[in-house]
Amino acid sequence: MATTTRKKYIQRAIGVVLLLTGVNIAAAYLHGRWDLTAEKRYTLSSGTVNLLKKLDSQVEIEVYLKGDYPATFKQLAQSTQELLEEFREYGKQNVRYTFVNPVEGLSDSARMKFLGELTAQGIMPFNMKVQGEANDSYQEKLIFPGAMIHYKGKKMGVNLLKNQGGTDPMQTMNSSESLLEYQFASAISKLQEDHKPLIGYMLGHGESLGAEVYDALTTLQSNYNLDTLTLQGTAYIPKDFNVILFAKPAEAFSDADKLKIDQYVMNGGKVLWFIDETNAGFDSLQQKQSFLAFDRGLNLEDLLFRYGVRINQDLIQDLQSDAVPMVVGNVGKRPQIIQLPFPLFPLLTPTGAHPIVKNLDLVLSHFVSSMDTVRTEGIRKTILLTSSRTTRTMRVPAEISWEMLKTQPNPRDFRQQHLATAVLLEGKFTSLFRNRLEPTAASALEQASRTPFKAEADTANAMIVVSDGDLIANAVSRKEGPLQMGINEYNPGYAFANKEFMLNCMEFLTGKHGIMESRNKEITLRLLDADKVKKEKTKWQAICFIVPVGVILLFAMVFLFIRQRKFAE
Repeated sequence: MATTTRKKYIQRAIGVVLLLTGVNIAAAYLHGRWDLTAEKRYTLSSGTVNLLKKLDSQVEIEVYLKGDYPATFKQLAQSTQELLEEFREYGKQNVRYTFVNPVEGLSDSARMKFLGELTAQGIMPFNMKVQGEANDSYQEKLIFPGAMIHYKGKKMGVNLLKNQGGTDPMQTMNSSESLLEYQFASAISKLQEDHKPLIGYMLGHGESLGAEVYDALTTLQSNYNLDTLTLQGTAYIPKDFNVILFAKPAEAFSDADKLKIDQYVMNGGKVLWFIDETNAGFDSLQQKQSFLAFDRGLNLEDLLFRYGVRINQDLIQDLQSDAVPMVVGNVGKRPQIIQLPFPLFPLLTPTGAHPIVKNLDLVLSHFVSSMDTVRTEGIRKTILLTSSRTTRTMRVPAEISWEMLKTQPNPRDFRQQHLATAVLLEGKFTSLFRNRLEPTAASALEQASRTPFKAEADTANAMIVVSDGDLIANAVSRKEGPLQMGINEYNPGYAFANKEFMLNCMEFLTGKHGIMESRNKEITLRLLDADKVKKEKTKWQAICFIVPVGVILLFAMVFLFIRQRKFAE
């Protein structure tokens, strides 16, 4: 009997071991994951999943978030690790990642050189004050919240911390976590590209092409193939250009110029417009006390109206604005200069609904005009940027002077809200020259481009119109030269999201819609009610102490009762 019982126990033990071994082997190959969060924070977009599954070589990711960091950055590191675990689920052995301290063990000279390399790759430092060990002092700590991605001998930096000017630090970190998937997926996608899209920088109408657009040109050149094209010097715009860009044209467009643009659009070409409807500029104000702002007369009204938008002949004044320096007096022999808000430099607000502007910071503008969308059959209009809730407009011609800064604005005069300043147009566009082009002109165009005149587009297309040509311009410092776009020369410590907005527009127009879907991810910030916590602190402390102890005592009493009753019988 004893031998038989022992044999049964051994057989059961072996069976259990074999079962557990089989379950573990099966789990290594067959396993599932369920995202039970309301916002699906652990679910990758379909575009990212397809990107990872099609990797044909190993992607190595170095994350520079290892070390003794404050709690907020530890949370960012944890979220990054969780995301990269999801990446590895789909990329398998082609995705590898490590967390490193970028300056650990380096000499001072080597540390400075390495930090310079990180900055050159777009990984910007974050200087943070942390409490010292003695808890009675603070010390500055330089943090590089970024990652370096390596793929087939190429590398690209990813900045994980997104600026959110004027918002709560917790909300800033929350927005950064929401954009993690997009940041990594976009970088991997760019490293995979064998042939970058071709961008045409249009010339011939007084467009900017100097130090004031240095950052825009270098940014485009590092992400795309960039070439210039003089509109008057060509019979048509080649289809080789994926997108053409107009940066602050200053001279009127002829009907022949508009026909070339129109037919480029009808044949599937995409356009990104940065247009100043007026001649207003900060340079004019620096040279003299006042100047007259008036309409440039670009002769683009009918073309843009046909596509679905109209730029008004006005200038937006906004209480949510950037500041400029002004001399208000003298202290001894030195002028006293202070920064004063300038309502004609609005800080534009992203609408937040479209992937181009989702989780985007404020965008700096100079002398921007309002826009209206017009009813156009088959065209969908999406407003990307608007003014704030405290806005008014001034019709042009209008005098602009320094005296405007000396007058305290009356909030009651700023009653307009959310005026459109950037609009995305999507759909099948109709030609401006439909039923009005002469046969000889149509024949000449067909002969030059070897493409017949089209009265309307065959497929859906897209273009973006922005009513501020200075939005992609950069300030030029006497000491440092061209600065990054979105930086105020007189307050260089903060960069608004101008560069990110331009790149997002380009990425959307060049067709990376799948990757941009991940920008729609929104992680809900669930914070405790501070007042409620303070009022009910004692109650919840008592519950958290008494309930666990009470459950254990109750279990012990029931167990003793059952045991006594069993042995009493």
